[in-house]
Amino acid sequence: MLIISYNNYKRMNNNYICTYKNRMKCCLAIAVMICLTQVAISQPKFPLPDQSAMDMAYYPPNYPILKIQDKITEPLVVRILYSRPQRNGRGVFGELVEYDKVWRVGANEATEIEFFKDVYFGGKPVPKGRYSLYAIPSPEKWVMIINTETDTWGSFKYDSKKDVVRLEMPVQKMAETAELLSFVFDKISGGFSLSIAWENTSVTIPLSVNTKTPIRTPVKVIKKK
Repeated sequence: MLIISYNNYKRMNNNYICTYKNRMKCCLAIAVMICLTQVAISQPKFPLPDQSAMDMAYYPPNYPILKIQDKITEPLVVRILYSRPQRNGRGVFGELVEYDKVWRVGANEATEIEFFKDVYFGGKPVPKGRYSLYAIPSPEKWVMIINTETDTWGSFKYDSKKDVVRLEMPVQKMAETAELLSFVFDKISGGFSLSIAWENTSVTIPLSVNTKTPIRTPVKVIKKK
């Protein structure tokens, strides 16, 4: 008959507890290592800064700043989200931006224009909503296009069937050179205007909030065939 003394039993029990604790510590250490390894493996790769930075233009101009300063005198009407390519010594129109071809009016994603009210764009009615803005530049004029297809890259999938407005605007030559593509809103009599400028070329489109009478401007509207 095997008789175990109390002292021997106590030592055996303590050894078992120590072994159990060591095993738990080992398991915990392994679990932590696995978690750290998974975190290291799943660490996202952040992209480098884009050379064509994304920017916004508002009407009224500087609307977000005016909002936090409680200086708003007009409701938000339109916001443009676009990438700003740089000239970097290159020829732009007729070279980098080909004539007579649909252009995203920017870089990367197609330029987005969102109207928060029904408006007249160059004298043509456009319901409030989010759109893509395209242009077909030529030496004397640009064909400005508002299209319902959004969240798209470039103009590769441009579909003229989704055009809301097409109109021609005359080209203006600037004395100063715009190094970056720029969009600027200005207040004018009866509404406001959108000017788009790059290199030594600009176009200006009149806009107004949709009332009974649109802005009367010498805009030639192109009828789709």
